[in-house]
Amino acid sequence: MSDRDVAWRYRPWSELTTGELYRIMTLRQRVFVVEQSCPYLDADGKDDRAHHLWCDDAAGQACVAYLRVFAPGVVYAEASLGRIVTAPEVRRSGLGRPLVREGLARIAAAHGAVPVRIGAQKYLEPFYAGLGFVRASDDYLEDGIPHLEMVRA
Repeated sequence: MSDRDVAWRYRPWSELTTGELYRIMTLRQRVFVVEQSCPYLDADGKDDRAHHLWCDDAAGQACVAYLRVFAPGVVYAEASLGRIVTAPEVRRSGLGRPLVREGLARIAAAHGAVPVRIGAQKYLEPFYAGLGFVRASDDYLEDGIPHLEMVRA
């Protein structure tokens, strides 16, 4: 899937259809719970305060890339991105960078040039550094997985 072929969808919680929400939650649980063998409550009570950015596969049957966008002051003092995920079948296709860039563009369009904070899995630190994020915390465990906070000015 080329990033030129991506049809990004972006909606607040209140405008998600049940089908869209089902595809989004399926991807999140497939990766964060099943693939990463991490039993945790994905429905964390924050989805209703987020805008949701995603794209589906060519057939429109499955969500293949997704993230949540939060305004400043919702999760952190800064704006933030969360639940950043791509489906295993599209990894290494180059879709992750356009996903994060699109999320950053949505924040900039809504809030201007504001800092953005993320809680990243440690192994993805180089990926996010390549998108302008810098380490902003010591490592910590979240659901048994090493994480760190990163900020993009």
